[in-house]
This record gives sequence, C-alpha cells and structure tokens, in this order.
Amino acid sequence: MKLMNRTITATVLSALFVLGASSAQAEEDRKQFSLAWSIYVGFMPWAYMDESGIMDKWADKYDIEVDLVKVNDYIEAINLYTAGEFDGATMTNMDMLTIPSASGVDTTALITGDFSDGNDAVVLKGRDSMEDIKGMDVYLLELSVSHYALARALEMAGLSERDINVVNTSDADIATAFTTDDVQAATLWNPQLQTAMQEPDAVKVFDSTQIPGEILDIMGVNSETLKKYPELGKAVTGAWFEAMSVMHGDSEQAIAAKTYMGDASGTDLDGFELQLAATHMFETPQEKLDFLTTKRVRETMDFVTKFSFKHGLLGAGAQSPDAIGIELPDGSIWGNEDNVKMRFDHQFVKMAAEGKL
Repeated sequence: MKLMNRTITATVLSALFVLGASSAQAEEDRKQFSLAWSIYVGFMPWAYMDESGIMDKWADKYDIEVDLVKVNDYIEAINLYTAGEFDGATMTNMDMLTIPSASGVDTTALITGDFSDGNDAVVLKGRDSMEDIKGMDVYLLELSVSHYALARALEMAGLSERDINVVNTSDADIATAFTTDDVQAATLWNPQLQTAMQEPDAVKVFDSTQIPGEILDIMGVNSETLKKYPELGKAVTGAWFEAMSVMHGDSEQAIAAKTYMGDASGTDLDGFELQLAATHMFETPQEKLDFLTTKRVRETMDFVTKFSFKHGLLGAGAQSPDAIGIELPDGSIWGNEDNVKMRFDHQFVKMAAEGKL
C-alpha cells in the first residue's frame, strides 16, 4: 500500500510539474492583454481607439491582442487593476500613487495623456472669492483629486482644511446635490462640473488652470508586465498617438471622432468640446517629452506625496511623504530607493517621437 501511495504521489507530482511547465510556457508566450478605462474626457480616446480599430491595428503590428475594457466606476477600475484583473487602468497620478503603488503594485505611467486645465474646480453659490469659503461645508469626493484640488486652493488662499468642513459625496451624486439649497460649496470635476455651473448663482472661485500639470491623467500599466512584454508598450503608445493625430483639428475625421467620444461619455460634440477646452491634451510625443520633464514631475509629485501622506493614503507603514520611491523620467529615483513602486518611464514615448515604433 505504501508503494502504491508513493507511485500515486510521484504521478501527481509529475503531472503538476508538467502543468506548471505548461503554465510557465503559456506565460512566456503570452499574447493577450487587457486595459481598463472609465468615463472622463481625458480617457475617452481609449473608447475611440477600440471602436475605430486603431488599437487592433497596432496590436496586430506587434502580434498581440489588447482589449480595452470600459469599467463604469473609476475607482473600481483602479481597484480591479490593483487586484491583478487587468494589466493596466486609467487613473490620475495621485490615485496611481495611493492605490496600486501604495498597495505594492509597481506601476508605470505608460501614457500620460493630458493634465486638467480647468476640468477640476471649487464652486460656490453667490460668492466670488476663495476666501469666502472659510467656515463652509464643502461637498466633494473625499481623498480624491477633488480633495487635492481643494487643499491646493486653500493653501494658495492662505487657508487650510481646518477652515472648512469636508462633506464626503460620491461623484455620482455631487452634481445633483449641488442643485439643492443645502449645498453652497463643492469641489468637482467634469462632466459634473458642467452640470453644477448651470446653477444661476454658481461661481468658480478656483480651478485647475491655477495648478497646471499637477492633475495628470494616466494609463498606468504593471511595470513587470511592461518590462517582460515591451511590445505591449509599443503597441499602446503607437495607438494612442495615432488617436491624438486623428482627433485634433476640424477635419471631418476629427469631428466624427470627437462626436463619438462625446456620445460615449453621455454628452454631445459641443459638450465634449467644452470639456476638451479645459483639458491640456499632449497632441504629440515630443510635446509630452518637453512638458513632463524630470523637474516638473518632481515638483508635481512633491505636492501630491505631501497631501497623500497627510491624509494617510501611503499605507499604514509610511513614515514620511517619500515612503514610496518614484522613478523620474531621467531614470533617477526620488524617495525610497528600496521601495520603488511608481514610474514615469518615457522610453516608448521617445521611440514614438523618433518614429521608431
């Protein structure tokens, strides 16, 4: 009986070895990848890349498949990526730092497509100065980029969060809440911002034009996956900048692309154009390289890490704002060199700029 057991065990172990080898081979030969996106003006090109076939064309060039998957909830998309359900997801630089990177998932900003240039704002009713916010209840999605924008606005006005009371409100409810008499102050982003500004006494007292380049919209991709499969980085970068070349301008193709993106995001062409006007899109690879220099990224992330640490968003073990190491565009590391979990790697954008994709 013992011999039989040993034989069975050996057979099972042999089968497991073969299965493991097959799994490793399958991973080595991996051809299919998935990226999650959610609705926001800066993320809608992902919908267009999928619909138009641009993503498929570039994926075919590198003999891979890239599925672009819409996830209705922004934070859920990032959480699913962090849990390993996707190879990447759309997110802001702050959320990249505080969700996947703070959770130990090394993430690279493969595509930094734009920065908020008016899409995020502090809005008051019947008051026209940021200083008027003192003592008010301010409705916003707590610990989001709206919260960050408010903190920066308060700082620039000589105030602090101690001078106001934050009322946590979901992004799905905040525009409706602002139409009620109870809500006199809110911080929100488009398209909810557009809705709020339709209130007759609504006044923007601060917006993201005053902090250019601080709220970045990113396709964050798992760094290990990107390193192992550079063809993913090449295909996605090539597809992104082709979409940029199509959508900018007034050609029939550009209008059709923006009309599609507007419809897909719940507005129309005019509404989408208004949101684009408050978004600085990087139209070319070189424009991105020129803007997102090491110095600028370092300055931006200095603000973001300090805010995140103050609000306990860097993890329970974080002892300082630089607890998470950040790789800057020139390859240098800012912060904890033993815990690099966030990267601004421009290698694929440089290839695009040089026509090498």
